[in-house]
Amino acid sequence: MAPSKSHRASRDGFKPIRVSIEFFPPKTDEMEKILWSSIERLAPLQPKFVSVTYGAGGSTRERTHNTVARMVKETNLKPAAHLTCVNATKEEIDGVVQSYWDAGVRHIVALRGDPADGVGQAYKAHPGGYAQSSDLVAGIKKIGDFKVSVSAYPEVHPEAASLEADIDALKAKVDAGADQAITQFFFDNDVYFRYLDKVRAAGITIPIIPGILPVQNFKQAANFARRTGASVPYWLAARFEGLDDDVETRRLVAAAVAAEQVVDLVDAGVNDFHFYSMNRSDLVYAICHILGLRGHGPKATDRKAA
Repeated sequence: MAPSKSHRASRDGFKPIRVSIEFFPPKTDEMEKILWSSIERLAPLQPKFVSVTYGAGGSTRERTHNTVARMVKETNLKPAAHLTCVNATKEEIDGVVQSYWDAGVRHIVALRGDPADGVGQAYKAHPGGYAQSSDLVAGIKKIGDFKVSVSAYPEVHPEAASLEADIDALKAKVDAGADQAITQFFFDNDVYFRYLDKVRAAGITIPIIPGILPVQNFKQAANFARRTGASVPYWLAARFEGLDDDVETRRLVAAAVAAEQVVDLVDAGVNDFHFYSMNRSDLVYAICHILGLRGHGPKATDRKAA
């Protein structure tokens, strides 16, 4: 995973680490307890923002909005709401965007979204909706002065005709007003650096924040990777071999693997990270501690309670 010399950074020029954290809206009361416990645990790390995902076909639209609105009202965190183009007219999506603005949200993660019929099926734009994420970005910017994050794919979007076409799609999102991109997760840092070189060569200058998936369950992560087009290196599979029924050792290995990846990125000069938390705080908190972040900030509810 060692980066090329062109990406290595001197510790003399070390910059503070900044993190953002992704959650998904809870489906049950128990999952809601886990979510808010994780938020409370991670809030003292003072993340730049926390994002809340949006289910396929807009299936979690209301839960996403409620979770984000609660964050605005009850915590000192800066939430970013996910929004997709799927199964909605422009008017419906614009209404959601306006409702976020009215709730005090100023950051949206704009995505095309998975096909309504499921991953692997052909994507069909809603006849009265935004066709692609670049159109959605432009629409959001017309409604309010939102910060807009978009997705980027170091190993190419599964539906893209080529890497070049995928980078062209990213450029279209930037031209529409995107402020930064968050990558799909990857496990081999060289994949990220090669992608970053090609993105910069294409004239794209916005921040490309690496998305990090701390592996809670290797089999689930590997299945997720296959669906999203992310590769799973042989060495990663070997680290978890034989640990299916050994939860404690698997957790230790997971922490070590994720720490190794992020420390290598820090050594290469990367200072911003986006963690896919899966609504679990333990691994993310441990990795942030290793990166030098300490939980000295306020708890999630301190500011609102003051």
